[in-house]
Amino acid sequence: MRVGVTGSAGFIGTALVGALRERGDIVVRFVRPASRALEGESVRWDPSRQLIDDDDLRRVGGFDAVVHLAGAGVADKRWSPARKQEILRSRTDSTQLLVRALRSLDTGVGALASGSAIGYYGSRGDEPLDETSSPGTDFLANVCIAWEHAALELAASGTSVSLLRTGIVMSRSGGALKRQLPLFRLGLGGRLSNGRQWLSPISLRDEVRAILWVIDRKIAGPVNLVAPAPITNRDFTRILAKETHRRAMAPVPALALKIALGSELATDAVLASQRVLPKVLVEEGFSFEDSTVASIVSSALRT
Repeated sequence: MRVGVTGSAGFIGTALVGALRERGDIVVRFVRPASRALEGESVRWDPSRQLIDDDDLRRVGGFDAVVHLAGAGVADKRWSPARKQEILRSRTDSTQLLVRALRSLDTGVGALASGSAIGYYGSRGDEPLDETSSPGTDFLANVCIAWEHAALELAASGTSVSLLRTGIVMSRSGGALKRQLPLFRLGLGGRLSNGRQWLSPISLRDEVRAILWVIDRKIAGPVNLVAPAPITNRDFTRILAKETHRRAMAPVPALALKIALGSELATDAVLASQRVLPKVLVEEGFSFEDSTVASIVSSALRT
């Protein structure tokens, strides 16, 4: 297949590009105009200015599928009003531009797998959540709603649109675990607040395998990219401490997180409780390589 990928230089995008090439697919990367020369084909674009190189689009000759992963990091910086606007616009602007570009192609596009997140559901305590659950009402939930709405505009053109509601992707090379590992390896790791909040992780290799599964089968609608084993922060802390052969120290108080990160980011993202299940993946027959959190952590420490 010829597969377009946005956000291809990111944590998940880099792994996805490698997996696509390994199985023989042609990868077309959407890149900023000033990006250095990359291996393979590319399309230059600038979502912030709503610009895309039409000559590049014509040259690559269309797509069988596109995976859209572009977007500013949610927890990289404190949530000032400007940063929140950047988080939202980086997703909606890029999606709107991509949809317009794909609509313009004479050949059409078989499938669009557009990024989203389990933040769609908001923080819901102990409530089990699947793809049929209602959205939340906080900032991240509203970002996901707007992001998904922009992607679904392409469905009217006959394209199968998947909404990749990704959980906490585990790998030592990126994401939340990369930031946690140094503390745990020093014996300074600990649960966050009371540790009762639910986490819904997935290993990086299963994240990539699930994305390939979705585009190959053109699975439309929301798909929760999480393992079938949500876990409380308390139990996750215990497993990570065991895998790093260190004791988990005193808990990190919620107040300390709010002071360090800002109240809204700490409450709505870091301390959010999301007990999410991969109902669609399971019903479609997807087989997880890392179905338990112990397996996810073990895999993550190797990748």
